[in-house]
Amino acid sequence: MWLTYAILSAVFAAATAILAKVGIDGVNSNLATAIRTIVVLIMAWAMVFITHTGGGISSITPRSWLFLILSGLATGASWLCYFHAIKIGDVSKVVPIDKCSLVLTIIFAAIFLGEAFTWKTLLGSLLLLAGTFIMIL
Repeated sequence: MWLTYAILSAVFAAATAILAKVGIDGVNSNLATAIRTIVVLIMAWAMVFITHTGGGISSITPRSWLFLILSGLATGASWLCYFHAIKIGDVSKVVPIDKCSLVLTIIFAAIFLGEAFTWKTLLGSLLLLAGTFIMIL
């Protein structure tokens, strides 16, 4: 089931880039990010209410709160940079660079979470980086 959600995530992320590039025309990138964030906020809380999972908020530990807040700050910084980049650059060049986050995530997961970093992971990461550089030249 995770694979289905991962594929859908990729499809929606691709649509996001195209829709954002069209929508940001003539709009300040920070304002565009704020509008997008409001929509995401409404969608996320709608899902909490639809799935009746709001009661779990009281059981969130202080450690989880800290890391969820830090994750939110990182997401916000990423979105602000992303929207500014697509505002002034080509989506076909910005998105591959943005997706280098995959390689960074693999490295961070190995360092901070102890996840396996195999020769296949290394080779795949190098190929992703090589492909990114080829695309942006």
